[in-house]
Amino acid sequence: MAHARPTAVAASLVTAVALVAAALTGAAFAQRPAAADSRPLGHDVSAYQKDIDWPAARAKGARFVYVKATESHTYRNPLFRGQYDGARQAGLLRGAYHFALPNASTGGTQARHFLRNGGRWTADGRTLPPALDIEPDPYHKGKPCYGLGRTAMSDWIRAFSDEVHRATGRRPVIYTTTHWWNDCTGGDRSFGATHPLWLASRQGSPGPLPAGWSALSLWQYATSGPLPGDQDRWQGSSAELMKFATG
Repeated sequence: MAHARPTAVAASLVTAVALVAAALTGAAFAQRPAAADSRPLGHDVSAYQKDIDWPAARAKGARFVYVKATESHTYRNPLFRGQYDGARQAGLLRGAYHFALPNASTGGTQARHFLRNGGRWTADGRTLPPALDIEPDPYHKGKPCYGLGRTAMSDWIRAFSDEVHRATGRRPVIYTTTHWWNDCTGGDRSFGATHPLWLASRQGSPGPLPAGWSALSLWQYATSGPLPGDQDRWQGSSAELMKFATG
């Protein structure tokens, strides 16, 4: 994911099997196979992509996008509003994501920063649920888990999720890798039943899912391609993607 400030390097990618979304406790989850060519394409962007030609992205197949809103408890994407509104004007479903730095402040603090700066969700049929990008620390390569123990990391993620749920009624989508999740949370299985999974993987297929999930809702399959930013695919039909946005 294009996780950090505009000078940082974009991160993970995935290819995956197709699975279809179903509603479960207010979140949509992939459940059964879908034809690869029927699954809506999307992408995720940050300030790194700068000004985006949204009509051109739609013409190339984009149907949804996640836009980075915030990072930690101070950073705000200075281009967020233009990117977010531009996507909607071009007819894309759009959502906001937060890049977590769990060593910088509490999960609740970062969630409130996110919610104040673009992370809210409304049931307008055009807004994807908020997303939490939780992956290896890009600033301290020797500390992929941000120096937190496994219980502390799970508690941090839960605090972030609880704050988002309290404010929006939706549990955040969790973007992560299987290795990071199983290592840094100790394979915490308590999130999979209520949090949609956005999986990143450098394999030719998704491989094993993180502990607690039986299916994924989104996959990121490349860090570059025809669409600006990272390339993604929803794991269901267009109708199911709309249902995911509506809640």
